[in-house]
Amino acid sequence: MGHADSGQTELITMLKDIKHPKVKDVAIVVIQEVGEDNELVWNVYLLNMSTEKIYGILITSKGYGDIDKEERQSSVLRHFIEEVPAQGFVKVEPIIEDLFKLANEYWVSFYKKAQIYDKKFIFPPDSIKYEHFVNIPLLGNKGVIAE
Repeated sequence: MGHADSGQTELITMLKDIKHPKVKDVAIVVIQEVGEDNELVWNVYLLNMSTEKIYGILITSKGYGDIDKEERQSSVLRHFIEEVPAQGFVKVEPIIEDLFKLANEYWVSFYKKAQIYDKKFIFPPDSIKYEHFVNIPLLGNKGVIAE
């Protein structure tokens, strides 16, 4: 028993020693733009506002919450993006207005200079709306930035 306990203590100590650098200069945003059929569509973008490329990007998205007192959850989607250059952006996925009533979560992991970063970005329920629009850097458009 003593051996297992020391191993668990070592693991806890190792996990505490892992650096978890704060994510800066990376954002998830939703903008409205004209789609292929000249109709307005909503799209989610990943922005890299830093001076370094990011790479090995994994994004998991899901929506969850209550609609009319009924618990709802969207499918979990996963996206892999090889890299986004410094001061660059990439479209992650379209999003439909029906999901705006839910919390929409984007868990983003990526590498920058061989260091791994991760952050959970959330659009709270009913936060994706015109009155919350701000200028979105890099895109030259207005939209909502995830918290």
